[in-house]
This record gives sequence, C-alpha cells and structure tokens, in this order.
Amino acid sequence: MKALLTENIHPVAVENLQRHGYDVELLAGSLSQAELIERLPGVTLLGIRSNTNVTAEALDAATDLAAVGCFCIGTNQVDLAAATERGIGVFNAPFSNTRSVVELVIGEIIALARRLPEKTQRMHAGVWDKSAQGSHEVRARTLGIVGYGNIGTQLSTLAEMLGMRVIYYDTADRLSHGNAQPMASLNDLLAEADVVSLHVDGRAGNAGLFGEAQFSRMKPRSLFINASRGMVVDDHALRRHIESGHIAGAAIDVFPSEPKAQGDRFESVLQGLDNVILTPHVGGSTQEAQQEIGHFVSRKLATFHREGSTELSVNLPQVQPPPLRSGSRVGVLHRNVPGVVAELNLSLAKQGDNVSAQYLSTSGDLGYVVTDAADPLAAESLQRLADSEHTLWVRTYDA
Repeated sequence: MKALLTENIHPVAVENLQRHGYDVELLAGSLSQAELIERLPGVTLLGIRSNTNVTAEALDAATDLAAVGCFCIGTNQVDLAAATERGIGVFNAPFSNTRSVVELVIGEIIALARRLPEKTQRMHAGVWDKSAQGSHEVRARTLGIVGYGNIGTQLSTLAEMLGMRVIYYDTADRLSHGNAQPMASLNDLLAEADVVSLHVDGRAGNAGLFGEAQFSRMKPRSLFINASRGMVVDDHALRRHIESGHIAGAAIDVFPSEPKAQGDRFESVLQGLDNVILTPHVGGSTQEAQQEIGHFVSRKLATFHREGSTELSVNLPQVQPPPLRSGSRVGVLHRNVPGVVAELNLSLAKQGDNVSAQYLSTSGDLGYVVTDAADPLAAESLQRLADSEHTLWVRTYDA
C-alpha cells in the first residue's frame, strides 16, 4: 500500500501512515497535473495541500486510489464530483488550523492600524519616524467579517475581546457569537466596517467576489484583509485603492497565482506598497496547526481505507462503524436505489454468513453500508456483491 504526500505535509502524517503499514513518499513541493498523472498509478492514498489540483483527468490515471486527503481546510482543488463518481473518498481538516488563521488576522489588524509595516521598513533604512500620524487603536473600531464559518466566528469572538464592534455577512444563516451583528447584505457591511476581513470558501461562485465595486463601497481609510482564497479578490483594484489613499492598508495571505515550491520566485501587483503586509499563504502554517492537521487527516485516511469509516468525508455518505475487534467486515459503496441493502443481506444469508452488526447511510445518488460478520465472509457472497450493477466497490476488513 503506497501513500503519496505532497507540499511538505507534517512528518506526523508520515509516521501515522507508516505505522499502519503504508509505504510513504513525501514531496516538498506541489505537482502539476502532468506530474501528478505520472505518479498516481499504484498510489492508494494521496495527500495534498492547497496548491496541487486533482482533476478528473488525474483521477482517471489513479487506478489504485482509494482516498484523497486535503491537509488544509479547503477542498476546491479536488474535482469532488469526479472523485465521488469513482468512489474515491475525500477528507480535509475543517477545524485544525482555525486558531492559527485567526491569530494571524488579529495580529494584522493591529499592525495595519498602527502602520507597523511602514515603521519597521523605515527603521531598517535608518529613519527614526516617531509619529502618531495615521496610527490608531483597534478598540471601538468596527470589524466586518465576510464569511461567518469556523474561522469567521472565532475571529468574531477574539475581536470582541479586544473591544472591537463586530458585524458580519454570510450567504447562509449563521448564529451570532457574542454581540456580533449580522448584516443584510455585503454592501451594508462595507458601508460600516473600519476593517473588512474575508473568510469565504473556494467554491467557483466566489471567484471575483471582491473587486472594484466592493472596494469603492468601503469606508475611506479603512483596512482590508484577505486570508481566504486568492481568486476571490481583484488585486489590481486593491492596488488602485491603496495608491489613491481610499484604502489605508491591507494584509494579503493568498494570491490568484502562487509559487509551487519553497524558494520559488513570487510576484504580485501588490508588492512595493506602503502599509501592505504580504505573507506566503501561511495563515494555517504554525507548527501546532500543521502537526494537528497531519495527525487528523492521516488518521481519517487510514481509518477509511483500513476500517471502512467515512466519518467527516466531504463527498461520501458518512458511516462511522466502531473498530472491528473480531470477525470480518465488508463495506459496499453503491448507487442509492431501492432494494440494494436487501439484496446484500439476501446474498449473505444464502451463504450462511452470520451478520453481527450493520451500519449504513445515503447521500444523494450514493449509499454506503458496512456489515460485520462473526466469521470470514464467503467468497461467493463477496463476488455476488461486486457483480451487482449498483455496486461501485466492495472492500473487506479483518480484525
């Protein structure tokens, strides 16, 4: 069993997978589609971060692939529909680096409000600029959070602890944390916020979400932060508004085009601007977060492939069977049509297989059933399940 991990995933993931019997290859950088296609044959588990794209064409080459682990929050870099059609499980880490991103944003809010990027540059240049001009406290300022999910809500809580007023906008109904106030529209938020921070996901509909029209509606001398996705923001429009003085400062951690590997050359239209913080997509890159992500996602991959658990899969019906202590187990991913489970149980009964437990769930066009038996299942039963027109795959597990 082979696992391929890209983009310098934390060594704890390597250790976890090796402990479960996988031959692990760890790459420091991301892979192009051509490189990925070349490497995927023979790979059982694939681990990526945000800069490796897993397309339908790549999945066609992945004849042995059981699961993809996104060692990050987002999964938009994976063609989920294609993975689902092929029965390939996709897992991510929706919570593990939340705190790291939030702490970075809090630090950036304070740094921008105090104009620290300019101060430190001038000090390095030998200029003693001891002035309060343009420097402000964040207390009593209004933070506008666009996207009120796991990161947005935790940012909301910490910002209030600093004495900020928090408003937010989300396309979904979200429960307010603390005294945060929901806004009816993005435009309403932009009209009131002294700081705008983006925390939306990478779905295609969010491409170009924030451009000239949105920057124009922001308050004069307000601050802008993007720690979500690079494709969400028109960086050229942001530069124009910073150069005009309308936007007082910005912190950007994500970019439409990012280097593939450590040390590669980086270029952005936002380089060379005063009071602009540029960071290399490190929102979740703390030692604590990366270790937790490495542990969390590698464990999900291993338990899916070795025990049949689809807990927290982003694309398969979720079934969480307990660890198999004795006997045998079979997992069947199938088309969600009436009678499949009855057909399965009838097949087992005909061979005299003694079912001890069964766990099942459906989601959209797919169904997934895990069946435990006291003894090894008959080969005839397994073949009959595999031959069903509704079956995508059958996998067996032993205690």
